[in-house]
Amino acid sequence: MNWILLVIAGLFEVGFAVCLGKAKEMEGTAAYWWYGGFLICLGISMGLLIKATQTLPIGTAYAVWTGIGAVGTVLVGIFVFKDPANFWRIFFIITLIASIIGLKTVVH
Repeated sequence: MNWILLVIAGLFEVGFAVCLGKAKEMEGTAAYWWYGGFLICLGISMGLLIKATQTLPIGTAYAVWTGIGAVGTVLVGIFVFKDPANFWRIFFIITLIASIIGLKTVVH
């Protein structure tokens, strides 16, 4: 169950990064709504990470959490914010995903 919470926490990490990116593009009240979304996603992500680390090793949980956030944020950057998607970016995203899966498989 805590692995599921950890994955959800990683997705909310993507959410707070997206909110920061959108807030940067906005002005006035719209930017504050995105900053509010950032704070909500941050709180949920941290709360779920705390819950997951009650039974998972902290080093593994943190690495998986940040890895999910990094991969998700890069993918959102490519598909939403039109960041470049060259061979090396895709290659390293794949190696990061492989590392996350590897960490999951070696934890008992």
